[in-house]
Amino acid sequence: MQLVAAGKTDVGVKRSHNEDNFLTLPEEHVFVVADGMGGHSSGEIASQIAVEGIANFFKATRQDEDITWPYKMDKNRPYDENRFIMSIKLANLRIFEASQRESRYRGMGTTIAGMNFVERDILVAHVGDSRVYRIRSGKIDQLTEDHSLLNDYIKAKKLTQEEIDNFPHKNVIVRALGMKETVLVDLSRLPVQPGDVYLACSDGLSGMVTDEQILDVVNNNSDLHQVTEILIKMANQAGGVDNITAVLARVESV
Repeated sequence: MQLVAAGKTDVGVKRSHNEDNFLTLPEEHVFVVADGMGGHSSGEIASQIAVEGIANFFKATRQDEDITWPYKMDKNRPYDENRFIMSIKLANLRIFEASQRESRYRGMGTTIAGMNFVERDILVAHVGDSRVYRIRSGKIDQLTEDHSLLNDYIKAKKLTQEEIDNFPHKNVIVRALGMKETVLVDLSRLPVQPGDVYLACSDGLSGMVTDEQILDVVNNNSDLHQVTEILIKMANQAGGVDNITAVLARVESV
């Protein structure tokens, strides 16, 4: 599979430091966004542990497919899906262990939104409210479901748009890496098509820029580096209340 990719992160307007991190690992076709939480420097540490842990696991398993994994494989899933899930579960454990060792890191965590392109498919894995989108044939689709309190309320009962807009706990997430020793990772497998563009982003982007605006920018700009610049600028112009991270990958051929 031939891919073109780009990634960028920005502190935003309101925050004093950036707790987001991202990973582009083109040799493995792996692209990840992590949005850290915990205050001070601990959120940045959590997201850094996450992206480094995922990268190291992919590099280690590329060199030795017989390497001992920290968890048992799910026999109902193929090797590539187990590999992606395992990398995130191991990252979760590393964050949790670090938070238990040092009191200054207590309570730190991070979201994860990841893309792994394998053969003619994309594996989409996520924990938290960072998202993955697909832009195909002039249409944008959100491929992940937020693990957030707001989304739980939306699923449990019908909220008006006004109630959604004024929901007082929009930033509360109900699942993240580092919260517990183990974590449930949502993973889906979808076929790709040439021309598809996939976006992984933190809520600093998705909370500031609408899906329709994202679609318009991608449709009107072929340079993915330029797309990341424009999207981040738009998020900042809309208020830039959080750190902003975007990683894009376009399928050139399969």
